Amino acid sequence: MKPVKVGIIGCGAISKAYFEGSAKFKILEIIACADIDHERAKTQAEKFDIPQALSVEELIQHPDIEIIINLTIPKFHASLNQTILNAGKHAYCEKPFGLDLPEAEETYRLAKEKNLRVGCAPDTFLGGGGQTCRKLIDDGAIGDPIAATAFWASHGHENWHPNPSFYYQEGGGPMFDMGPYYLTALVNLLGPAVRISGSTKKSFPTRTITSEPFKGTVLPVEVPTHLTGTIDFANNLTATIIMSFDVWGNHLPMLEIHGTEGTLCVPDPNDFEGTILLKKGREKEWTEIPHTHETNVGRGIGVADMAYAIRSGRPHRVNGEMALHVVEMMQSFEKSSDESRHLTLKTTCSQPQALPMNLPTGELDS
Repeated sequence: MKPVKVGIIGCGAISKAYFEGSAKFKILEIIACADIDHERAKTQAEKFDIPQALSVEELIQHPDIEIIINLTIPKFHASLNQTILNAGKHAYCEKPFGLDLPEAEETYRLAKEKNLRVGCAPDTFLGGGGQTCRKLIDDGAIGDPIAATAFWASHGHENWHPNPSFYYQEGGGPMFDMGPYYLTALVNLLGPAVRISGSTKKSFPTRTITSEPFKGTVLPVEVPTHLTGTIDFANNLTATIIMSFDVWGNHLPMLEIHGTEGTLCVPDPNDFEGTILLKKGREKEWTEIPHTHETNVGRGIGVADMAYAIRSGRPHRVNGEMALHVVEMMQSFEKSSDESRHLTLKTTCSQPQALPMNLPTGELDS
């Protein structure tokens, strides 16, 4: 199968994961990278043996590039995706798909109008952890799913991130930062949601950076930093979720799916592997389940899946429809809290098709 030529815009910290992860798939050929800091693009091009370090405009207009990976900061995701689509390229971006539903909807509408592919991280659910859990649920290992719990909590990123200000601005906060991993994992395992309720708060009006190079800088907090909510799914189960930047420590499980015949402990949705535990009925002990799918993958597997889909014509799994649905889900927790009511979602999506088993390393189509 002919490789798909790819360009990357945004050569910051996350780009390393994409350069390395994409190299695992022969279907992808990264031929150029770009950044508003051209020296940073040159550094990454040299480090990862990328043929060209270009300006952003040069990369967008490059005649050979079919997919552009957008790794800019969240507030530029939607606008740059739309520029990419208007240039006739397929777009794949880091999460989130947009800062709000209207701009995410415009990106998705434009992709449909242009008959181009659009996708958005996370693609971690395509790893061995997520796909093994999907198979267990599909095979009836816990019976009919009836409930789920999803928890992520820390005390924010200002003590380690080199420039954490955007985590406390629009498009930041724990839901838009970590929520995509958990909500996408839930959609992969259980299908789309139909209704959301939430209660949100800002526990601290400011944050002080303790990491370099901006140590001592005081950041105003513009977004909720603690969110508690419930999600009703189309298949008649309910999930409880907590996302927080206000918690110093906890013993909460990350993600569990509860069924009529057992409970499945799902590994970290921000990882491609992890330990999977299954408790059947009244059994006292948990059983560790071996992975049924490849774990030696990384960020870029979603781009590779899009590339295979472009060549074959099939739907791609990390798609704009699901990304749009996740944006509405994330936005709805705060809106529900502000309006003191349940919100019925207007978007939906198809549950992504499970990956086949026993695929050769570096391949996604059997």
